[in-house]
Amino acid sequence: MPDNISKSFSLRPLEKPDLTSITRWFQGVGDLALFDRNSRVPYDLATSERLWNMADTPQDADDKCWFAITSEPTGVAGIVGLERISPVNRDAVIALYVDHAIRRQGVGIRASALILDFAFRQLGLNRVTSYYRNDNASSRDLVSQAGFEVEGTMRQAWFSDGRFHDMIVVGILAEDWKMRRDALAEELGETTVIAFGDGRSVGSKWPPHRHETP
Repeated sequence: MPDNISKSFSLRPLEKPDLTSITRWFQGVGDLALFDRNSRVPYDLATSERLWNMADTPQDADDKCWFAITSEPTGVAGIVGLERISPVNRDAVIALYVDHAIRRQGVGIRASALILDFAFRQLGLNRVTSYYRNDNASSRDLVSQAGFEVEGTMRQAWFSDGRFHDMIVVGILAEDWKMRRDALAEELGETTVIAFGDGRSVGSKWPPHRHETP
């Protein structure tokens, strides 16, 4: 890992100033088309504020929670969150974006694992779903490593680069995560750590504290 890349990252709630970084990332149409199947036109800052519900008159958004992945000296290095949180069905959709500068450093899988801990152990969800374009090998490998199961293929559901791509549907249940969690922590090790706050409390860091129960 390069010396200028931090091995310690934090998660905190997404804030309005973070939208400057998000807007910059999604000036790249290719990245935007991989992250959001419904968006192709790069956003300006005002559009980002509206889409991320951070305009001057925000609407209630109890069905989502987004976090900024931060580090020093990088600042905002990515975003991860839950969308469509349902208190009735106790499920949600997870999404992730990591800045090019820190990709392939294990940040994405650790951020995803910490959010899965948050979803299952704090919010009491029973299921987390994700979707990815069938040619997105990075997303495929990440969700597979985390323990998601492929549940279906939506044929030609994602238009990009002049053609239709299949969309892969994956899901993980609370019981699946309980079985996968410890083994994943051992695989990843502690060379890179991501945490809520100072990471001292139970369920606040990944890899987790070794005394934590599955």
